[in-house]
Amino acid sequence: MKRILAFLLILCLLLAGCSDSGQAHIPTGDGLTWEDDYTGPVSTSPTEKPPQQLTLAYYKDRSMNPYLCTDFTNRSLFSLLYQSLFTVDRDYRVEPQLCKTYFVSKDMKTYTFYLERAIFSDGHILTADDVVASLLAAKESTYYGGRFQHVTEIATAPDGGVTIQLDTPYENLLILLDIPIVKAKDVAEDRPLGTGPYTLYWTTGGESLQRRSNWWCKSDLVVTADTIALLEAQSETHIRDNFEFYGLSLVCADPGSDKYADYRCDYELWDCENGIFLYLATCESSPVFSNDAVRQALTYAIDRNLLTENYYRGFARSATLPASPLSPYYQKTLADKYAYKPQNFSQAVKDAGLQGSSITFLVNADDSLRVRVAREIGRMLSDCGLEVTMLELRGNTYTETLKGWNYDLYLGQTKLSANMDLTAFFATYGSLSWGGVNDTAAYNLCLQALENHGNYYTLHKTIMDNGLLCPVLFRSYAVYAVRGLMTSLTPTRDSVFHYSMGKVLSAPTTQ
Repeated sequence: MKRILAFLLILCLLLAGCSDSGQAHIPTGDGLTWEDDYTGPVSTSPTEKPPQQLTLAYYKDRSMNPYLCTDFTNRSLFSLLYQSLFTVDRDYRVEPQLCKTYFVSKDMKTYTFYLERAIFSDGHILTADDVVASLLAAKESTYYGGRFQHVTEIATAPDGGVTIQLDTPYENLLILLDIPIVKAKDVAEDRPLGTGPYTLYWTTGGESLQRRSNWWCKSDLVVTADTIALLEAQSETHIRDNFEFYGLSLVCADPGSDKYADYRCDYELWDCENGIFLYLATCESSPVFSNDAVRQALTYAIDRNLLTENYYRGFARSATLPASPLSPYYQKTLADKYAYKPQNFSQAVKDAGLQGSSITFLVNADDSLRVRVAREIGRMLSDCGLEVTMLELRGNTYTETLKGWNYDLYLGQTKLSANMDLTAFFATYGSLSWGGVNDTAAYNLCLQALENHGNYYTLHKTIMDNGLLCPVLFRSYAVYAVRGLMTSLTPTRDSVFHYSMGKVLSAPTTQ
């Protein structure tokens, strides 16, 4: 993967943390407020940096609501506007942000969270009602909804906390709670207020991000601009051209998109994992892949490194297990067992007497890059002795064919949550259980993995040994910045401007 050398200095440049000393003036609003002499968390040793001259892009006609917005350009601003109960860094480590402390029931099905005394940009204090309303909005959203499949209730606790009820024991619910929190009354608004270090500001000249002088917790941010100008984007090419020639400072781009515009100027570059998972799955009625040995050997036919480099410009990571290679759930020793060995698949096809057999390979033609990748995989399978017919369909026709099992193999794509939960694949009538991939034993292993991360090894081994899924890769976004502007940038999933508040995640109290 592409990296800048400055990334190696991250551990030495961790952002200054928060403590319970120092004075913070809290402005009054029209709701609950703090007293002016409140002693709140501020940075103990902020680093003075000169303000940057910074211009970022956004689409004015696309929402800035974190529950409604799916555009990665607009979402790249969210870590400056909003905060969440917890944040997750590039190594999948969890750090408290708006959460001050939390408790977990003995059966690990009830979590109760208590909040920092944070304030929104209009002076309102963060309340449990804000958090509950935000999480309920996220639960109903397309972007975050998959994280809540085991959540049965979200409510305020009698003592002012926030309670989340689950239908299964959960060891690490916290990693899913990096969800932006907005004011309760704003959850459906296009531009809701947040508790982050910047706020959207509108003038006759357009919108900008303004640094908050009253931010509830000062931190040594990588962004130091007092005002961040916002360029109204028209297209990916328009963004690229303004970065190369007209002063745009930093952009987030998707090299895996049909609309991606290649960058050819001088820049510094980071990759930013996005959780998008590309995989193969078979149909249980397939005459070829209903053969256990052939289905189990499919993983050996796929040259994943060729796909990541030739089709995703290096902004993807090969994966032979159904988890991001960057996550703590990915065991490399186990993964190596299922790596590219085309002779193994060829032998399995030959031993099964299926050489020259025809298969129908389904792919969504709405995504031209995915079609090209599928064709390359089809060539790999042809080289191993199968006759491959591509079935490239669009829109509802693709969806109905997927549901109708009229294929042998399909190339799927989904966004996995940070805990790499796979229950949607294996649950009966699961949202990803196409082609009959649902499997009771695998589903139970998924639940055991949620309860104890040590069980991911057994889950992944079972999936691969039985050919239930054939992982291909995990995609990344590209973050381009003017050289020397942000050498300590550490972009993470959903947080291009990720920062630390120096808070330590302590072990929860069991109730």
